[in-house]
Amino acid sequence: MELAHSLLLNEDALAQITEAKRPVFIFEWLRFLDKVLVAANKVDVKEKQKKLVEQLTGLISSAPGPPTRKLLAKNLATLYSIGDTFTVFQTLDKCNDIIKSKDDTPAYLPTKLAAVACVGAFYEKMGRMLGSSFPDTINNLLKALKSAESQGRGEILLSLQKVLSGLGGAAASCHRDIYKNARSLLTDRSMAVRCAVAKCLLELQNEAVFMWTTELENVATLCFKALEGSNYGVRVAVAKLLGTVMATALMPKQAAVMRQNVKRATLDEVLELMATGFLRGGSGFLKSGGEMLKGGASVSREVRVGVTQAYVVFVTTLGGQWLERNFATFLSHVLDLVSHPRATQTHVEAVYSRRCVSFMLRATLGGLLGEKAQIAAGKEICQAISKQMRAVEAVVNDISGENKAGAADVSASQHVMVCALKELGSLVQSLSATASPLIQEPSIGLLETVTSVLLHPSMAARLAAAWCLRCVAGALPYQLSPLLDRCAERINNLKSSPEAVSGYSFAMAALLGGVHQCPLGIPHSKGKLVVSIAEDLLRTAAQNSRLSLQRTQAGWLLLGALMTLGSSLVRYHLPKMLLLWRNVFPRSQKELEAEKARGDSFTWQVTLEGRAGALCAMRSFVAHCPELLTEDVIRRLMTPIECAMTMMSQVPAIIKVHGAHLKASAAMVRLRLYDILALLPPKTYEGSFNALLRELVAEFTLTDNSANTTTTTSLLRSLCHYDDSVLMGSWLQETDHKSIEDQLQPNSASGSGALEHDPSSIYLRIPVGEAIPGPLPLGVSVIDASVALFGVVFPHVSFKHRLQMLDHFAECIKQAKGVRQQAVQLNIFTAVLSALKGLAENKSTLGPEEVRKSALALVMGALDNPNPILRCAAGEALGRMAQVVGEATFIARMAQTSFDKLKSARDVVSRTGHSLALGCLHRYVGGIGSGQHLKTSVSILLALAQDGSSHEVQTWALHSLALIVDSSGPMYRGYVEPTLSLVLTLLLTVPPSHTEVHQCLGRCLGALITTVGPELQGNGATISTIRSSCLVGCAIMQDHSDSLVQAAAISCLQQLHMFAPRHVNLSSLVPCLCVHLCSSHLLLRRAAVACLRQLAQREAAEVCEYAMSLAKKAGDGKDNTTINLNITETGLEGVLFGMLDRETDRKLCSDIHDTLGHMLSSLAVEKLSHWLKLCKDVLAATTDVGGAVVFEVEKDEEDSEKKDEMDDDTMFTGLGDDHKSKPSVAPRWVTRVFAADCLCRIILLCENVDKAHFDLATARSAQAKNPKGDLLVLHLSDLIRMAFMAATDHSNQLRMAGLQALEDIIKKFASVPEPEFPGHVILEQYQANVGAALRPAFSPDTPSDITAKACQVCSTWIGSGVVSDLNDLRRVHNLLVSSLDKVQSGKSSSSQLYSESATTMEKLAVLKAWAEVYVVAMKIKKEAEAKPAKPVGRGDEDEDENDLGADVLPPDSLIILVQPELPSLSRLWLAMLRDYALLTLPPEFSSQLPPDGGAFYTPETIDTARLHYRGSWAPVLHAVALWLNSTGFGVNDNQEDVSSTPSKVPSTLQGGSSSTKMLDEPVKDRMHLMLGVSIEFLCFPRPEEPIEHVMSCLQALSTLLETPCAKAHMAEDQLLAVELLNVLHRLLLTRDPLAVQLHVTTVVQETIRAALDHLQQQRANRDESARLVANTVSILAKLPSLCSPAGATTILPTVLFLITGVLKETAIKAADNSVPVPVSAALQGLKTIITSPLTREESIQTQWTSLVRSTLASVLEYSQPASSELVGVIVLQKGCMDRFRNALNSSDPWVQARCYQLLLSVFQHSNRALSTPYIHALAPLMVEKLKAVERSRPGTAAELQAVQEGIRVLENLVSMGEEKNRVQLLALLVPTLISYLLDENAISSAPQVSKNLHDFALQNLMRIGPLYPAAFKTVISAAPELKTRLESAIRANQASNKAKAAASQAQPTVQAAPTIKLKTSFF
Repeated sequence: MELAHSLLLNEDALAQITEAKRPVFIFEWLRFLDKVLVAANKVDVKEKQKKLVEQLTGLISSAPGPPTRKLLAKNLATLYSIGDTFTVFQTLDKCNDIIKSKDDTPAYLPTKLAAVACVGAFYEKMGRMLGSSFPDTINNLLKALKSAESQGRGEILLSLQKVLSGLGGAAASCHRDIYKNARSLLTDRSMAVRCAVAKCLLELQNEAVFMWTTELENVATLCFKALEGSNYGVRVAVAKLLGTVMATALMPKQAAVMRQNVKRATLDEVLELMATGFLRGGSGFLKSGGEMLKGGASVSREVRVGVTQAYVVFVTTLGGQWLERNFATFLSHVLDLVSHPRATQTHVEAVYSRRCVSFMLRATLGGLLGEKAQIAAGKEICQAISKQMRAVEAVVNDISGENKAGAADVSASQHVMVCALKELGSLVQSLSATASPLIQEPSIGLLETVTSVLLHPSMAARLAAAWCLRCVAGALPYQLSPLLDRCAERINNLKSSPEAVSGYSFAMAALLGGVHQCPLGIPHSKGKLVVSIAEDLLRTAAQNSRLSLQRTQAGWLLLGALMTLGSSLVRYHLPKMLLLWRNVFPRSQKELEAEKARGDSFTWQVTLEGRAGALCAMRSFVAHCPELLTEDVIRRLMTPIECAMTMMSQVPAIIKVHGAHLKASAAMVRLRLYDILALLPPKTYEGSFNALLRELVAEFTLTDNSANTTTTTSLLRSLCHYDDSVLMGSWLQETDHKSIEDQLQPNSASGSGALEHDPSSIYLRIPVGEAIPGPLPLGVSVIDASVALFGVVFPHVSFKHRLQMLDHFAECIKQAKGVRQQAVQLNIFTAVLSALKGLAENKSTLGPEEVRKSALALVMGALDNPNPILRCAAGEALGRMAQVVGEATFIARMAQTSFDKLKSARDVVSRTGHSLALGCLHRYVGGIGSGQHLKTSVSILLALAQDGSSHEVQTWALHSLALIVDSSGPMYRGYVEPTLSLVLTLLLTVPPSHTEVHQCLGRCLGALITTVGPELQGNGATISTIRSSCLVGCAIMQDHSDSLVQAAAISCLQQLHMFAPRHVNLSSLVPCLCVHLCSSHLLLRRAAVACLRQLAQREAAEVCEYAMSLAKKAGDGKDNTTINLNITETGLEGVLFGMLDRETDRKLCSDIHDTLGHMLSSLAVEKLSHWLKLCKDVLAATTDVGGAVVFEVEKDEEDSEKKDEMDDDTMFTGLGDDHKSKPSVAPRWVTRVFAADCLCRIILLCENVDKAHFDLATARSAQAKNPKGDLLVLHLSDLIRMAFMAATDHSNQLRMAGLQALEDIIKKFASVPEPEFPGHVILEQYQANVGAALRPAFSPDTPSDITAKACQVCSTWIGSGVVSDLNDLRRVHNLLVSSLDKVQSGKSSSSQLYSESATTMEKLAVLKAWAEVYVVAMKIKKEAEAKPAKPVGRGDEDEDENDLGADVLPPDSLIILVQPELPSLSRLWLAMLRDYALLTLPPEFSSQLPPDGGAFYTPETIDTARLHYRGSWAPVLHAVALWLNSTGFGVNDNQEDVSSTPSKVPSTLQGGSSSTKMLDEPVKDRMHLMLGVSIEFLCFPRPEEPIEHVMSCLQALSTLLETPCAKAHMAEDQLLAVELLNVLHRLLLTRDPLAVQLHVTTVVQETIRAALDHLQQQRANRDESARLVANTVSILAKLPSLCSPAGATTILPTVLFLITGVLKETAIKAADNSVPVPVSAALQGLKTIITSPLTREESIQTQWTSLVRSTLASVLEYSQPASSELVGVIVLQKGCMDRFRNALNSSDPWVQARCYQLLLSVFQHSNRALSTPYIHALAPLMVEKLKAVERSRPGTAAELQAVQEGIRVLENLVSMGEEKNRVQLLALLVPTLISYLLDENAISSAPQVSKNLHDFALQNLMRIGPLYPAAFKTVISAAPELKTRLESAIRANQASNKAKAAASQAQPTVQAAPTIKLKTSFF
């Protein structure tokens, strides 16, 4: 295909490829040509023009397909407009000849159509250049029009439209002909033709004045007729035509009026004409014959819906300004429509008409008017309502009988009321808080007006009024409580009026239902109020029969509404509720029988309504309070529910007796019963399954109903798969016209939802996407509920019962006939689908073979049903069944059945049904489960998709194919090429009017792209072919006229862009998307925005550039496509911001938000001014409804801007499509909130990119270098201004966003210095603005959440240090002071309006703000105290301020502001921490919480309060820690207010610790509180907790631990310290930021310091006590010597016990190795005892000895090696030797030294028998030890001492040995000593300790030599190397002694041999 890319068609290449690929080849060449021609060199084009024209005209007769002919025509026209035009007439004639041709064969048709397309394109492009040739052409086309078939008619009409648009007014002579020929086709049977006519006539009316003057009525009638039996496309096209013609008639286009003197139509005439369509339809005014036949038949719904759309087009075309001026007329007109008897012939018709009128109002009012104008419109609506209400009251109060006509008026007025109130509600809801002027202005009296309707005789009107009040409360939450009170008061006062009881209870229920939209809630007491009113109503219901019904209904309605407030409130009323529920129902079967016997029809009605109400309240309870549903409660609920089930079976008998009017009440009971059962676990009512299923099945098989009912369920669509919408037409749900198109859906009652069908919906949450709850009529709702419950119960039923039911279903379908059969079948299918879905969700199976068989028979039967919805449902059911059964054989059987059927069947119905069955099988079983059928399925479906004879078959086959591709995933890879080529072929050949086929082709293409996936990036030949095929397919669909197909193209391109971004050409895609943003089709706008969202994620900059280029193109020259694009210099971003104002679709808005977010992230920093201007323009558009606070600094500038705005407004009076080019309304509050959020994001982004954004000096120098550069700090005044505008707006959400922005700005810019005024910061000049922005937030009527946010900003501002002048600070500070007063008074302004938790939030915010200010104040003070003080006199403080440096306040300034409040603050802070500590207790301790709440929360709002405490405890903890620190633990609370300088307080406290004994308790309590809160938090900081909380907590701890009290407490309680350290250790490991880790270490330091202080204190006490103990011990030791021997032995055990005890307790090694006094005393004492003369007393010696031995044993037990002389008992010997061994091996040199000393005394013992074992055991170890010293010389004095002690022991051993063993002993000692000698080289560099060892060894050797000369010689001579070493050492020593110089020594060598003889005997 690459070869095709040259200006001329490459005919050789074309000839070489296969026939099948040629159309694609040609199409690609035409696409290429289309791009190239415009850009090509004119000379080139002219050179090749002749050949090109030949090739192109040749293609006309080659039967091109629709997309090809369109491109072909476009290229030819472009070629002539660029090149020479002289052959154009020739080509034109050629085309005309083709058109005239008599050849009518289908094969020739494409050629004809191509010629028609070319003619249209020529005229559109060249228009008047073609001069006078147009009459022939037009006649030729009109002649062909008469004989053409539908495709031809459509194409000719579109060409005529192009001819007209190209010629403009020049073609006036032909206008009448065209009009006459075209108008008859408006009722063509082909819908595509009707659309084409509408488009053609729309073009015609631009110039043909007669259409909107003389022919106006006829055009209207034609349009009404065209709407009959129309589809959605026709309705949109015809409505556009009708609306535009009517608008032009009213305000003609200037040019046309100039030419002819035209009589303009009046508004009344135009509206009257439109109304005939709405009320009478297409039957005309006089031709009433049809009506008489039908007997006043109502208008066909299609016409009504079409005319409704036309009204909207009419108003939109005239524009918002026109609507503002004429709103009163328009409103009264549309309200008259709905009061007209023809619009409300039946209740359902009335509901439909109301829907239409509501749509007209919403689409015009909601979209075209700005907020100001909407408020004015609201006024008008209020007046309309009160006017109606006055008329109604006149009729109701008219007692004389003249009101025959009046009664009809009253019933008509209800519909007017419903529409007006619904619109008023929607208006207020969309305005939100900006609607306050509507409510507050007494002249409007909105609330009075609306509440007056609560007394309207009609229930529908009363409900609408209640709904409107709910909207008011949602928009303005401060109205909620007062409104509830007002309604409660009225109910109590007007108890005797049925309307009042009903109306005011509706209003209360609605208001309660709206509470969930108000985050601040309502006071808890309102719940009690509601319960008491409800109880009262239920109690008094029986007293007055005129009121029983209303009171019963009202009572239960209120209780149901109460449940929506959730568990925390309902918990208190549950016991009462359970009692009420139990009492409504009979207790037993006997009571039920007795009840049946008595009562009349009225009491039965009241009873049934009461029970329905009770069940409804139960259902509300189960739905809204799941936490309260314990098993016990469910059991107690089941009692009344089981009674209700039993009663159900009795009701038919009662109805028989008392009349059919009870049917509705009985149905209501059933509906409520089904609803509640569906919410409870099926296990709870297992016992009643049989009876229940009988009821359910009877319900949806319409068994109980009379023979002619055909009510169908509305659930079928929602149970079918969303993707099947193309087959069922339910994509209409996704259009802007959904709310009116619903009524045209085929199943019954669709779109007929209305509040009066089920009053309980007034308090339920609205389903997503709905504007107002619309419960369906009772008959439908009951069936829906039964179907839903069937799905819940079915999975729990036995197989036997399942089989019975399925067989019964088949029987029911067989029995029913005609329409009823369809209805029964639809219901049964919905139930079966519901059951299968239930099975799948429960993961259970369908059952054994016979159950499957029965189910399969049921489903297969419906696959051939003529109703497409049933076929869809059957396919879905088949798929679900395969999923539930999950057996390969079963699936294979099902697939095979469909295969066989498809191979044989020829009829459309079974081919479509079974092809869908294949798709659904694959969808639910997935690629793996159905792999073996893949090949067959694909081949069959590919064949069916080529069946050109039936487009329906093609649609269903392609849809199924898309499902298979989707579900097979990679397994489909092998079939991609054939499928893709089929898709392309069909795209090139299927006529565009078959939009469904094209939509399915789009789905297939999308699925194929996903299947190939990332492979699409590859460069292989096959992949390139696949990719280019996909791109061609997308291009064809992009050019399609249908919006859904274009949307499919966009999503395909989006997929492609995801997998192969390089191959999607953004330069053409982005402009195309931008154009679609203005599409009138919701799905297309959605697709475009979704695609932009994806593109903006990766390539935001390119996207914005291409969008701008489109704007430039539109501005440069008139392109052939006049695009309604409003891309101005704000670019695509501006367009998206504009869309946010218009769009209401949630998905779309969220995508727009994301797209703007992505653009902002990538571009905002580079294009800062642009984005800030965007945000500013959006924010500056605030509506001055109630005159917002004027911006203080730049007032003049603002006024001048206001003037400009006014001028702009007056310019917007243009008509036609011009209004689209200007933004029609000022940005709405939602958009402004988004802009404020964007502002905060921009600040954040700048912060992450470059710190220069926050440095004015750097920014200015950067700007001087590069004027283009843009830094945030240069825009500070704009930032402040935007934040100010937002913070002072009417919209509460915007105020929040504004305050948030202000806080961000203060935080980021607080420390930026002002280069021109050193010592100042740039924010100082904006003090006034900050103050002015904050002040309104503290006004009494501000909601708590805003005040709370403002407190936060106040503390940020005060703490930022921007303002250094106390008086300036006081402005903001006073706001906090006033709030603090509010907190102390215990009342908050909002306490009566909002829930208690709102008060909690506000109070905590105030305390938190003060805490933050106090923390900053103390920090400044601490820093100031740390600096050397300047000698400043108090008087000249002001002059001195400038010298203090940038941020430095005078040290006490901030503290001066906080000081007066500290006494009360500290109390409140501590109370708050106590609350917080209690609230953090685990749930199992909830019983310990105080029953009446805490200081700032009430027990009812405990759950929400927790969240508020969680946000504010940390700064408070820090503040309390600082306060405790500065006041010495607040001990002097009472003196505090006297001493104003807290810094002096602690010093006075530390001395007087003895007097604080009584104050210890509070200190302890506070200490526990602070530590408890901190440790609890640090143990488990939630990941979502901000890091600041962790920091505050750690700072609080370290501050706390600085105080002596805390230190003492910490040290005394060791467990506490250990726990704290454990927690901190974990924190250190889990939290990254360095700051946190630093703080942790600070706290650890403080903890250790506390412990050290404690130890020192103990030590100081210890020294004295130690001396005392020592004295006592020495006295004890002397005691025995004072006694007689016998006495001595008696007291000895005690004495020894005490002494060893002292030894044990006090023998702790000291750091300086000193022996503690008591130890030496104890040892001395023991010595005294052991050496006592008494030991020699024979009489007591043995006893004495054994006692002493035991003592020593004990001492040894205590394992202190520092013991005294030991006695040689074998048992003890071993112990002693172990101890010595351990001591010798000890690493502590001090222990070793002591051990050597001890050994010495043991070895020297006079008793040889005692010492020998010790010598044998320990000498070898000792020698080893001393030998080892050579390798590791001692490093410290202690180690040296140990070695020296050891040598001494060894020397003693030598001296103790006998002469004969001396050589061996010296052989141990001498080499050891010599090895300690250093060689002469090493001695100089050796450390001091090592030298000392050398000297010691040398001296010893010198001493030993003379002692044992013979032995010494022997040893030395045995090892010559020892000798040399010793000699050199001696020489060196002498030399050094002489010359004090270093000398060298010999090398150290291996040790001498004799050491081996270690085991030598000593004796």
